[in-house]
Amino acid sequence: MKIATWNVNSIRTRQTHVKNWLKANPVDVLCLQETKVIDQDFPRQPFEDIGYNVYISGQKAYNGVAIFSQTPLEDVIIGFTPIVGADKTGDLDEQKRVISGAINDIRIVNLYVPNGASVGSEKYDYKLRWLEVLGDYLQQLREKTQQELCVCGDFNIALSDQDIYKPKPKTQIMASPTERDALQTVLSRVELQDAFRKFTEESGHYTWWDYRRGGFTHNRGWRIDHHYLTPNLYKRAVSCTIDIEPRRLEKPSDHTPAIAEI
Repeated sequence: MKIATWNVNSIRTRQTHVKNWLKANPVDVLCLQETKVIDQDFPRQPFEDIGYNVYISGQKAYNGVAIFSQTPLEDVIIGFTPIVGADKTGDLDEQKRVISGAINDIRIVNLYVPNGASVGSEKYDYKLRWLEVLGDYLQQLREKTQQELCVCGDFNIALSDQDIYKPKPKTQIMASPTERDALQTVLSRVELQDAFRKFTEESGHYTWWDYRRGGFTHNRGWRIDHHYLTPNLYKRAVSCTIDIEPRRLEKPSDHTPAIAEI
């Protein structure tokens, strides 16, 4: 089974890119982030026409997540609330950032982690609160379903300096020690491991490049799109790669797909 993740930065803008990529790379599951469209306006038909079942949770102009799957998903869950409850979730499900579904013994969790804007800001505090609830969500999800987890998406965090083209100061968003510690705590709670680092130890591999200042041309990238796997699934992983070709297209997303094979 091949499971891909891709922040498309607007599915309607990147619809042709995504469809063409799927035709050339018919992965079993594609997890999308930043779809930026309400559910009734999501362009489902082009993807259903090429054999994908489409599961979505969107909002206008911001955020939004979707899962395309060749095999119908079971037990699709949207948001934190169905697992951790409304009291714990609070206002976090107002932004559409979480969707999951199961295929056989594997539960695929698609996440769009908040960016956080800048260290110490209100949005940064929101990101840390979101990550804390994510830990509860994944732990309870694992306990309730007894399924292996593939947790993928845009995490908006480079877990180490190895995942960035050059080290950043402690005040840099997406690389601050507090964010990294918060994500590492989440991973430790559910014993999640980084699929990409199972196969690739060296630096220089990225999934996001800033549109500005020739970020992609000069490979000034960050690896912030990840697949994290529970132990038994991690053992079954046979590859995890990054396809940079979509980032070369005209008017691309600033992210590119990452693909794990189980």
